[in-house]
Amino acid sequence: MHVTAIIAAGGRGQRFGGAQPKVLVAVGGRPILERSVMALLTHPAIDALVVALPQALIDSPPAYLRSAGAFALGGSGKALRMVAGGGRRQDSVANAFRVTEAHTDIIVIHDAARPFASAELIANTIAAAAESGAALAAVQARDTVKRASPDQGPAGAGRDVTGSSVSGFSRTVAETLDRATIFLAQTPQAFRRDVLRQALEIAERDGLDASDEAALVERAGFPVRLVDGETSNIKITTPADLPIAEAIARSATDRSAKAFALQGVDKRGVSSDNEGFSSWEREGVGGSERESVSFSEREGFSRAAPARTGRAGTGYDLHRLVAGDLHRLVAGRRLVLGGVTIPFDRGGLGHSDADVICHAVTDAIFGAACLGDIGRHFPDSDPRWKDASSLDLLARAVALAAEHGFEVGNVDVTVVLEAPKIRDHVDAMRTAVAQAIGIDAARVSIKGKTNEGVDAVGRGEAIAAHAIALIRAIPRIQK
Repeated sequence: MHVTAIIAAGGRGQRFGGAQPKVLVAVGGRPILERSVMALLTHPAIDALVVALPQALIDSPPAYLRSAGAFALGGSGKALRMVAGGGRRQDSVANAFRVTEAHTDIIVIHDAARPFASAELIANTIAAAAESGAALAAVQARDTVKRASPDQGPAGAGRDVTGSSVSGFSRTVAETLDRATIFLAQTPQAFRRDVLRQALEIAERDGLDASDEAALVERAGFPVRLVDGETSNIKITTPADLPIAEAIARSATDRSAKAFALQGVDKRGVSSDNEGFSSWEREGVGGSERESVSFSEREGFSRAAPARTGRAGTGYDLHRLVAGDLHRLVAGRRLVLGGVTIPFDRGGLGHSDADVICHAVTDAIFGAACLGDIGRHFPDSDPRWKDASSLDLLARAVALAAEHGFEVGNVDVTVVLEAPKIRDHVDAMRTAVAQAIGIDAARVSIKGKTNEGVDAVGRGEAIAAHAIALIRAIPRIQK
């Protein structure tokens, strides 16, 4: 199934005000648009992305859009296009739709101003659209809903029960609606391509105007399925929304930094042991507890959704060893393993600090989360990563996995080198790697092997590492 996402960011956000489009405003240190773009571009179920933007942004895109383009072109296999937005939201979406590939099966549409949609929500909406033809995320109304009567006069002309003027209100309640039937629409919204095409064609033919694509699809006569939305998936509309958005961004950062502090209860309320994995996950393929849990509960809404059982990923890295300085460790390359500098007369040759342990673990985490590889996220063509600490790159990989709903359970690394012996440094390495990941050192295994004199590693010309990482969906505590 081929899925193309469209981000609607063609307007200026008049209600927000300000000298620049609201999607350029930073929330939690990152622009709103960047958050939305990367949430979709890095999602494993999405194959291509089209962003509808004001022409000025297309002519001079911000750095993160250029980086997103580099990500798309740098081995991800995903297409990223930018198109000019229109006067209305539906015009922007129509412009983007015209450049989608004809073989696309599902179109996902998302507001750029909703930067906190989770990977799970995106996956669930895609799965529902694939099954039903059209779906949108929505949250059920919590408050009592009143339908107001039409204006009874100019604002400020209303009267309270004493006959006194009630400033700013000129309406009365026409009826109270059943909130059980009221849902507040969000994005993402997803549609089979033929369904959305027909809806857009009918809207253009009949001059229809709607606030979202689901409304156009409804008017075209297609049913639209509701998918449980998220209260954190807010739309940033006015400056008053920014404090809430900052709090959500801060919460997400804290969650990625302390992912394993959340162990204890998973999304379904299943108690976990002190390893952070519930008993039904530990029992694997067998066991009576597993038999009572359906496949969809274990794996999520669909196979496109993030797995709720453990996922494993493998990583491998190799670097040539070149002359260093045994005493000063500055004249040549340093030998850095697991964030620890080891005295040796040779060091790893690489764009960063050439830490094969951290690189292998980083690739294992990316692999388990289906997020590509280390070269895609931290390419050696980017000067930002020149001589970078690989512990920092590892921490960034963990944070990215957390943004997609995953935490790291444990990692196991085998370092292959002839010399030096690493056994005296293993504990320090385990501690450093564990701190970068945000887990206890008891969950990090590092061991050394030789290559028995075989090939370049055996001759002492190179150093290599193999790693495996186990990740799982971040548990949500039931209230």
